[in-house]
Amino acid sequence: MIALGEYNTLRIDRRTTVGCFLTDGENDVLLPIKYLPAQYEFNEEITVFVYLDHEERPVATTLEPKIYLNEFALLKVNYINEFGAFMDIGLEKDLFVPFREQARPMEVNKRYLTFMTLDPKTNRLIGSSKLNQYLNNDTITVEVGEEVDLIVSHITDLGINVIINEKHKGLMYKNEVYEDLRTGDRILGYIKTIRPDGKIDVSRTKLGFEKVEKYAQIILDELEFNDGFLGLNDASHPEEIKQILNMSKKTFKKTIGTLYKDKKIEIKENGIYLLD
Repeated sequence: MIALGEYNTLRIDRRTTVGCFLTDGENDVLLPIKYLPAQYEFNEEITVFVYLDHEERPVATTLEPKIYLNEFALLKVNYINEFGAFMDIGLEKDLFVPFREQARPMEVNKRYLTFMTLDPKTNRLIGSSKLNQYLNNDTITVEVGEEVDLIVSHITDLGINVIINEKHKGLMYKNEVYEDLRTGDRILGYIKTIRPDGKIDVSRTKLGFEKVEKYAQIILDELEFNDGFLGLNDASHPEEIKQILNMSKKTFKKTIGTLYKDKKIEIKENGIYLLD
């Protein structure tokens, strides 16, 4: 069966005046002339993205869309009519987001994190900015310490809300993030805590020894750059540490403690020194 909103590998079956029909052996879909390869042979396989054209007929393209079925993407609103908003997905036809699927009223030229799904009533691809309905924390598929793919969904006073592996909701606390993140950013993270109520805390850095090892290298690099001296120690203000090293004071203290035990640095009142 040819799947809408996804890539399909199909066989080139026959040529017409408007393009080539591709088949999976049971169903056909048109690949318009402008998307045909310069050279091709009948019965050759080709991978195409399939969606619905302006007349709601399945059509194939070799263009790469900005979003796929059952996935999230940050999309821009091209226009709005009496039925809803139409988002730019990089294809000839925009993705329709009905008013009922808008978390808040959308505006032209603004970008919104959007999920693409197949409307069971009409069998059409539609978008939704009501994201929580497509995320599930009842059945957790990740483990503490696991590296995961994150999408920044929205930022609050408490922290940065993220989508984990396009399946779960998670949170990174603001005081643990030392970079400028925006809605739609795709980053790597690590599962920090899974709470009994299903809430998941996420970190940008690995836990345990690997985390210390990473920050140790940052401090050593900074010492090398500054001729073996860094004017920071246990008494330094957290903001000063954050500004210079992009890490929390807690992480800094733990890391220099490890470096001191490994005899790589010397800690004095005016700062830390690199040992030969």
